[in-house]
Amino acid sequence: MNKRQLARLAGAAGVVGALALAPLSAPAALAQPAAPPAAEQHLRIAAPGDGTARGAVEWYRARAGDTSYEGLCEKAAENAWGVTGVWPSAIDHWNGAVAAGKAHTDGSTPPEGAFVYWNISQYGHVGIADGNGGFYSTSVNGAIGHAASTSHFANYLGWSDPQVPAGG
Repeated sequence: MNKRQLARLAGAAGVVGALALAPLSAPAALAQPAAPPAAEQHLRIAAPGDGTARGAVEWYRARAGDTSYEGLCEKAAENAWGVTGVWPSAIDHWNGAVAAGKAHTDGSTPPEGAFVYWNISQYGHVGIADGNGGFYSTSVNGAIGHAASTSHFANYLGWSDPQVPAGG
């Protein structure tokens, strides 16, 4: 639309009408956000619950002290990975990891975001490894918290791969 056509529209419909009727003709380059410079492309901030190991850890960190997940450790661990309703309990999750060949019982340090398991009840218990030998979980001093060692709870079973949990 040229200036003369816009002026005619403005006279007939007022300035607001002309602007409302005028088509936008922005260059296509402005329609898409520009890619970050190459030096910045390696930087990625994980969002809590985004399906990454870092996001799973951040999910727990953001909820430190929260008591709303007490008795729901499996739900918390799944939510930390951005999913819910995959396994009915922590012990079922552990048994699924064993059946899938993804369980580690060798005493190795679980990597960041790995699921860590204990046999402390008929439902078991699960948390998320911090990558340094500790973990985040519900029921750490009565709330979501961090413990420096997997020996914080009795009957440690082991860990399974850091990935979005898959039901069996």
